[in-house]
Amino acid sequence: MQKPRIGIPSGRLSSKEGSPYFHSRQVDIAAVLNAGGVPLLLPAVIPLDEIPNLVSQMDGFYLTGGADLDPALYGEQPHESVYGVDPLRDAFELALIREVIAQDKPLLAVCRGAQTLNVACGGTLYVDIASQLPHANKHDWFPSYERDKLVHDVQIEAGSKLHQLLGVDHARTNSLHHQAIREVGRGLRAVAWAEDGVIEAVEHKQSRFVLGVQWHPEWLQDQEPMRALYQGFVQACSDNKRL
Repeated sequence: MQKPRIGIPSGRLSSKEGSPYFHSRQVDIAAVLNAGGVPLLLPAVIPLDEIPNLVSQMDGFYLTGGADLDPALYGEQPHESVYGVDPLRDAFELALIREVIAQDKPLLAVCRGAQTLNVACGGTLYVDIASQLPHANKHDWFPSYERDKLVHDVQIEAGSKLHQLLGVDHARTNSLHHQAIREVGRGLRAVAWAEDGVIEAVEHKQSRFVLGVQWHPEWLQDQEPMRALYQGFVQACSDNKRL
């Protein structure tokens, strides 16, 4: 049986010569490969009117971490902490997510990806946790710690898709983000929280598999229970392939 094809939107960077190029971290590609999927990188220059056809040809999608969304997309003002805004990537990923949900394809979204999922569904973000949630714990631990450093617990809702995948009520995770989900978007529900109440995961209620997590499981993919997260996602993509 053929392995599932999993699309990964690629971020945009500029070379020293000033020429932009698209990239994805090797650790994200490895996470899909190691779980049995075939990763296909999707540059954000793909025309938006091609997205329905693109989604129909893929078995699932994986949205990675990266720089910040434009705060204007969720009704916030610019903030000094916001970095790396890429309107091209923002527009591509928002349109992609909406079409993925419309076609009921599997989606796993990590960190920025989870935030983009929430905004695509009409939700909002804290543009900067430290400024807008002064009671919250520290969440942006990189570069103070390595990316795989486990820094806080996440409580997972019993009966959720995430709970079924990981098989635990609590998980110890890394934390590399300065933004977080504020108001949960339409059709989504929060299913995991940090000790300070910050939302750590959301799921789409009407979809077979649309899941966003705020931490970075790709840096923990050789550990349980995060290995099970990728295996479950790729299995959902395989199941979709057979439909």
